[in-house]
Parts: sequence; C-alpha cells; structure tokens
Amino acid sequence: MSVHGANEIDAGTKTSAVRLLLAQFENLLILILLVGAGLSAILGHETEAIVIAVIVVFAALLGFVQEYRAERALEALRHLAAPSASVVRGGRERDVPAREVVPGDLVRLSAGNKVPADGRICAAVDLAVEEAALSGESMPVEKTTAPLSGRSLPLGDRTNLVYAGTTVTRGRGSALVVATGNRTEFGAIARMLEMIEERRTPLQQSLDRIGVALARVALVVVIVIVGLGLLRDEPLLEMLVFGVAVAVAVVPEALPAVVTISLSLAAQRMARRSALVRRLPAVETLGSVSVIGSDKTGTLTADEMTVRRVWVAGEVLDVSGSGYSARGEFLRSERPVPISEPLRELLRAAALASDARVVRDDDGGTAIRGDPTEAALVVAAAKAGLETDTLVAAEPRIEEIAFTSERKRMTTLHEAAGGCVAYSKGAPEILLPSCSHWLSPNGVERLGEDRREALLAVARDFAGDALRVLAVARRIGANREDAESEMTFLGLLAMIDPPRPEVRSAIGMCARAGIRPVMITGDHPLTAKAIAAELGLLGSGRVVTGAELDAMTGVELEQSVESIDVYARVSPAHKLRVVEALQANGHSVAMTGDGVNDAPALKRADIGVAMGITGTDVTREAADMTLTDDNFASIVAAVEEGRGVFANIKKYLMYLLSANLGEIGLLTVTAFLGKPLPLSAVQILYVNLATDGLPALALAVDPQERDLMHRPPRRRDAGIFTRPVVGLISLGGVWSTAVTVGLFTSLLAFGTGLSEARTTVFATLILIELFKAFSFRSDRRSTLERPFSNRWLNLAVAWEIVLLTLVLNVPFLERAFGTTDLSPGRWALVIGAAITIVPVLELGKLLVRRRRVRNLPQSPRF
Repeated sequence: MSVHGANEIDAGTKTSAVRLLLAQFENLLILILLVGAGLSAILGHETEAIVIAVIVVFAALLGFVQEYRAERALEALRHLAAPSASVVRGGRERDVPAREVVPGDLVRLSAGNKVPADGRICAAVDLAVEEAALSGESMPVEKTTAPLSGRSLPLGDRTNLVYAGTTVTRGRGSALVVATGNRTEFGAIARMLEMIEERRTPLQQSLDRIGVALARVALVVVIVIVGLGLLRDEPLLEMLVFGVAVAVAVVPEALPAVVTISLSLAAQRMARRSALVRRLPAVETLGSVSVIGSDKTGTLTADEMTVRRVWVAGEVLDVSGSGYSARGEFLRSERPVPISEPLRELLRAAALASDARVVRDDDGGTAIRGDPTEAALVVAAAKAGLETDTLVAAEPRIEEIAFTSERKRMTTLHEAAGGCVAYSKGAPEILLPSCSHWLSPNGVERLGEDRREALLAVARDFAGDALRVLAVARRIGANREDAESEMTFLGLLAMIDPPRPEVRSAIGMCARAGIRPVMITGDHPLTAKAIAAELGLLGSGRVVTGAELDAMTGVELEQSVESIDVYARVSPAHKLRVVEALQANGHSVAMTGDGVNDAPALKRADIGVAMGITGTDVTREAADMTLTDDNFASIVAAVEEGRGVFANIKKYLMYLLSANLGEIGLLTVTAFLGKPLPLSAVQILYVNLATDGLPALALAVDPQERDLMHRPPRRRDAGIFTRPVVGLISLGGVWSTAVTVGLFTSLLAFGTGLSEARTTVFATLILIELFKAFSFRSDRRSTLERPFSNRWLNLAVAWEIVLLTLVLNVPFLERAFGTTDLSPGRWALVIGAAITIVPVLELGKLLVRRRRVRNLPQSPRF
C-alpha cells in the first residue's frame, strides 16, 4: 500500500458548504435586490426591505441545498468498492479489507462476490460476471483464461479480465490484480466525473443577461429622473426616495421567488409522474431538449430476458408476453394455438434443466433467483401451465453435469416413472451433434444430416434477429456416463431482453415534439439494432460501434451524429464524446442510464436522467433527474413539464417587464416634458410590490397550452427574449406609456388638480397591468381563447381590484397613498383607457402568428 496507495477512489477537491452558500449571491440580479433592500431600509421603508430580503434569502438557500447534494456524486462512487476480499499471500488464503488489495495480489472469486480490483483471470470454472453497471452488457459475461485477439477491445469483449465493482454471478476462479483505486476502470470514470464542469442552464444564462441589462437600465433611469428633478429644485431627500422607488420599478424583485416557485411546483408535478428532480434549474432545461440519448438495458428494455420464439415439431411459434410475468400465449400467424405434446415436452425439459426460480416479492411483483436466461425458460413453461415446483416434485433431480464455458451445455438427470431421464440445454451447435433423433409431430423420428443442417439454419436465422438461442434435448433411460449421447432433440427456444411495451408510443410522442431519440449502449451491435428497429428508433438505420468512434476525429463525429441512430459496444468515454458532439451541433441533450458507465455522460449532458430502480448510487448522484419507475415514457412527461415551466416563466417576465417598461416610460417621458411627477414614490412601490406580485405568481402556475408537445424544441442557445417576445413586451410597454402620459397631460391641461390627475393615472396604470396579465398568458394564442381558465389569475385580479377600490375610497388609505375617490365618469374614462391594451396586444400576437407560419421549419428526421 505504501507504493500503490489504498484501493479506493480519491474524493477529489470538495467545495465547502460555506463557499457553496456564498456562491448563491454571485448573481447580479440578487445583488441589485440586496442593494435595493438596503436603500429601502435606510430611507425608512422597512416593509419593502423585509419583503425583498426574504425573497433573496429563500432563493439562495434553495439553490444551496440543491448544489450541496450534487457534491455527493464522487462520494457514492467511492463506496462501490467491495468491503473485503479473499487474497492469496505467501501461499495462504486470507480475507483482507478491500482497500488493502494491491497489484500483484491473487484474489479468489466465487458466486456472489463483488470484484475488489481490476485483474487478469488465472483460473476459471464456469465463471460469469455481471458487468452491466460498467459496460452496459445486458447478460453476465463468461470469463476464461484464454488470450484475446485484437487490440483496444471494448470492455464487454475482454473476457479474460475482471473489473472492480462488478459482481460474480456464478462459478469460481482467481484473478491477478493489475490495477487498484484510481487506476481501475471505475477510477477512470471517477476522473472523468471530476473533470466535467457544471454548465449553467439556459434559464440561468437568460437570468444573468436580464440582471446585467436591468442593472444598466436602472442606473440610467434613476440618474436621469433624479437629475431632472434636482434641476427643477425638487427636495434632495424626496428625489432619493423617488429614485429608490424607480429602481424597484425597474427590477422585478419577485423574479427569484417566482422562478423558484415555478420550478418547485413543476418538480412536485413531475414527482407524481415518477420523475424526481435533484436540481431545480433542470426542470426548465428539459423544455429545450432536442435529443434523448438513451441506454438500452433497463431503460428502453425491461432488463428481463423473455422467450420470443420457439421451434418445435417442425414449425416456428411466437410467444407473447414480456418479462417475468406468466401471462402470454403461443401464437401461429398471430393466433393462439393449443399446447401440443411436443411443445409441452420441450418446455418441461427446459424448465427441469434450469436452476432459476421466479418468486413474488412483497409488492406483488415478480423477481428472479438465478440466471436470467434460465428464468426466461421457466417463465415460458409457466405460460403453458407448467409450474417448476410441480415439475420438480414429479421428476426430482438426482444428478447434474454442470455448465461450463467450454462445454456450453448443462444436463440434469431426473427420477421419473419410467426410470432415469436426462434433460440437456445448450448451444445448438454443441447439442445437435449429440442427438440421434428428434421429436416430430408424429412422434420420435431419426435425425438425419439434412434435418440437422436445417435446424442449425433455423438457429442462425434466430440469432440474426439478435435472439439468444438455446437447444433442448432429452434421453430416456439415461445414466451419467451416456446421458449426453443418443439424445432426442426437442426444439429451439429463442429469447431477448424485450423493449418496454410503453416505450414505442413514447418515441412516437418524441417525434411529434421534435425530439430525436438515440440509443447509446454497451451491448452488442446486432442486439442493439434489433431492439431499435422494433421500437421504431431507426431512421437512417446507421449503427456505429465504439471502435468506429475511435477512428473518427472530433469534426467527423460532429458531422456524423445527425445520421447515427444507434451507438453500440461503447465505453464511458465514447458516451461522453457523443454527448459533446451533439452539444457542439447546438442540441440540448438528455442522457439516460442506470450503470456507473453512464455517469460521466449523464453529468456532462444538459439533463442527466438516472434509473431509480436499476440505477446505481453513482448514476443517481451524477444525474439531474431520477425516474422512480425506470420508464422511458416518464422522460417525455418530464419534458412536457419542462416546456410548461419555461413557457410560464416567459409569461411572467413578459408581463412584468412590459408593466415595468410602462411605468418607466410614464416617469421618463413626463420628466422630459417638464411635467410634475405623475406618481408618488409610495404609489410606484404599491404598483410593483402589491399590484404586480400576485398576478405574476398566478402566471407562474398557468395551465399548459394544448399544443405544447406539438411544437419543436427551442434552440439550445435560444433564451427567453426572442424577437417576437421582445416585440410584445415593447408593444405593451409603449402603449401603456402612451395611454398614461396622454391621460396625465390631458387632465393637467384641462385644469384637473394634481392629486386627482395622479389618482386617475394610478388607477389606469393598475388596470392596464391587470388586463396585460390576461393577454400575456400566451405569446401566440388569442386572449379570448379560454380567457379565464387560470383560476388563480382570476382570484388575483379580483383581489387587486378590491384593494384598488379600498385605496381610492377608504379615508386613511387615501391619505397614506395620496389618492382621491373617483366619480363614475372618471371610472369610465379609466376603464376605457386601460382596456385598449387588449386589442393592441391581440394585433401584435396576430402578427407573431403569421410570422411563425411563414418561417415554419420542416419536420425533423427520425
């Protein structure tokens, strides 16, 4: 250990909790709000200062909690190491802590052991290792001592090596340790995770730009208005208070709270749809996803081997059902067929020659005990009404000839009514030469060479469809010496880890939403292509292996990723390259996976999606989101929520910035015209902190628009403020300015008192902003389409109208806000002027719709 160090993965540099907390205040918008809160407190406006400060602290604490949890990803990876290991040192076998294993140790391996370090196989007896978490290989890998041909083989093809963190599923053996700690394949993944920098989400980048822009605008507006006031000999203290009020009018102080609340509510809705979000900004990022890079095993497929086809008595039958459920039928031309005697005999033999059992768990589901391939055989027998326990009771096993990687077959001997019966299953090319007869529709017949070759051709056809094929045979009146000779061939069973039944429809929904799914797996190319074809995932039909990716330069890969549908036999580094190439082409990428091999790509992707059931701790900690049902379809539901969140944040910003622009325009234009201040400082603060807040919060929970998942995803670099959005914000602000300035100057020109003119403009400005709240529920759809479907907005507007009525009619509130009561005629003028904002914004949205139709992009390729 003094030379090689402990056999554990370094945690790397950790960010302290204090540093993480302070980092939350490095947002310019947050700093502006803190300055505003401080000035408000200094000038005696304690209520405003407290409200702003609470909003800022709430947003900062929530961000801190999310980022602190993310720091645990590498820590989870360190705990994957085996707690102890059996090693041979000085000719003696002893158990030592796994962290003390060093290169040169000889470790003993047996079923159930977790491999403590990377090693080269020295001895193997029927040794198989589960490597799905590392390589993505869906089946346990059989290990041998034979040397390998070829260089730079993928992990899944290195059959004479074992890797730290993987699990021995059967057999026994020994391995010479060649790498420990950070030098293992797991260590390489840890280094990749540490080197990947967190990217700010599109929403965070947009909010950063908003903060910079608003800071500049606030500074200019305050200087201009306060300067003009001082030139007119306005009192300095009054102008300073007014300047703070104007700064508050410029900055949407509720923005951090509204964004946080929007994301939190969406995260709760997503949790009800089986998607748990670890980082709140990821909710919004989901809305921009244009490519989903999905692992195959356990994500697109059920991770449950299933018999799909049977050759028996001269015909091929299909088998319905999926996974370890016994529900299913045997079909000919898609029609159920009765269980014939040859089929019954085939399934009985396959089940009796297997050690696996299917058991029910506490939740009523099914689980396997034993090898997945054997479990598929047991389930196929159950579909024919043949329960394994009943079969074993009728024909108890008395002896067996074990499976080995060299023999590629397993034979069991059973006590039956007519004497000893041997059942054998294995590779067709191994089993057929030991068969002299076959079970035909007419009974047992002689197996000639022509029939033998025909059966091998059938097996090759099944394998060509990416099915794993097993042959089954029996011998009646057998003993151990002759059990595997002169056998009767019973049939072929072909199986695969099938696609989840709901995934195909989810992929269809992706197509309608303009999202392109891509398979990225460590599994065999033939298997990956077959599953992709069955799911409708193949567009160009192009399948690329990890070796082919190694031969591509970065530029070549970026040019090719748009036409590749399936990546097979890939390593963690390959997955990372694919994600980066897609991002380089402007895509926002969601990457799904369940194994440790997926963790670097999940962390690098815009959205990392881990499987909650089959996923490892490392994967879940590196991901932004975890699916509690391991269901690909839940990703699509999460994308829908993400699009809804982005749309609602956009609605809120459109509404609030347009309202603020109207207020700033009113103050700035009247100042340049040399008119008295149209609003007092307390009236400005009321409009911003009381009137705008509730409708903005209601827009944050606005119901989703019906065509949300029929729109193409927005570009990765597209922020909130597109040209149409800026146009509508400007249109609303300019019209509000024109109406209020025109009303104020007209009232003064006709001799109306300053207090009454201010009250009229104050009421008009508030009603304009309430009408805007309804108009900005969509940047494309008419306000008249389901105008009152947001009940929270209806309640917010009703409450604001009640408050306005009280402020204008209750004497002590009139004195506090400097208002007067208005006559019915004046109210008619206020309402008439305010409602003009609706048709103006409707015209703007009509122009936006026409522009979108003209620029409608072509449908994406799938």
